[in-house]
Amino acid sequence: MDRARAEGLLRSMVEIPSVSGDEGEVAAYLARALPEWGFRSYVDRAGNAVGRRGTAGGPLIVLLGHVDTVPGDILVRQVGRVLFGRGTVDAKGALATMICAAARAELRGAQVVVAGVVGEETDGRGARYLSRTLRPDAAVVGEPNGWNGIGIGYKGRVTFDYQVRRAAAHTASLEEKATEVAFSFWGRVQEYLAGFSPAGRVFDRPVPVLTHMLGTIEHADLAVSCRIPPGFDIAGFERFLCSVADGGTVVVDDRTPAVLVPTDSDVVRSLCSAVRSRGARPKLKVKTGTADLNIVAQRWDIPMAVYGPGDSRLDHTDHEHIDLDEFGMAVDVLTEAVEQLAAGLVAGKSDAVAA
Repeated sequence: MDRARAEGLLRSMVEIPSVSGDEGEVAAYLARALPEWGFRSYVDRAGNAVGRRGTAGGPLIVLLGHVDTVPGDILVRQVGRVLFGRGTVDAKGALATMICAAARAELRGAQVVVAGVVGEETDGRGARYLSRTLRPDAAVVGEPNGWNGIGIGYKGRVTFDYQVRRAAAHTASLEEKATEVAFSFWGRVQEYLAGFSPAGRVFDRPVPVLTHMLGTIEHADLAVSCRIPPGFDIAGFERFLCSVADGGTVVVDDRTPAVLVPTDSDVVRSLCSAVRSRGARPKLKVKTGTADLNIVAQRWDIPMAVYGPGDSRLDHTDHEHIDLDEFGMAVDVLTEAVEQLAAGLVAGKSDAVAA
């Protein structure tokens, strides 16, 4: 691989601001650039930049990364072998890795789609669109886990608003105040969720966060975001919320389940094999955040995993940066993994036809 060319692609992507909701410029850039890497490219109806190469009708591998970022300007600059800039880690580094790996891989009768999706940091609309329009045989979602890390689990998310009203009253009266009702409601939510796997790791516990609160004697409003583990009963949680609303209203606006992929899937094994071939021990990781994996896993019952260079602790920070040598190593790993997947999928299809 031409490392300078790959690094130039990444820097060009990072230099184009693409805060969620304003990804058009970077998507258009990728649609122009992808043919130079051997892809047939277009921007789909959701605004995703999509590139495809390989054998039409062959088994399909999807590499899905996101082009949008959170707000915040970071001067794009290179210091030694470190590239600074918004999106270097979350997650243009992973998407550039996918483009370079898919362009370089020998597909042996398979085909690959690389998608730079929009809205990952907000409503996941880009991944939702692709989950309905593509039917892959295997997929990798791009998020930072380090060049030798493979993501196998992401927590889900339930978000809701709670509003309650009470009659006007003097502060000296014993009448119940809206703020007091809301405070009691929040306490019951915390108590309910604390009963799930209290001694387990953070990944196995639901974690509620009060993201907004506003209240007076007459009206109170709370916004809550709750990260949930695999197996969490979302419907049961909603029933509980309604049962303790105390005359208030609960409106749930996000019901994204957690996902934990099998560690013996073809995608996980291919990535692990490629890491080991470079003398390192693969690290299987579960994350407390939520990613596009949670969205596509609801529709794609296929081997999947999450991969990408960078330190996820830098996500959304003002110090976001990526080591370019790690980026290059990740391209090598993903290239080998895609080649292994392609060979296995083509062989499996041939066996199925022969049978």
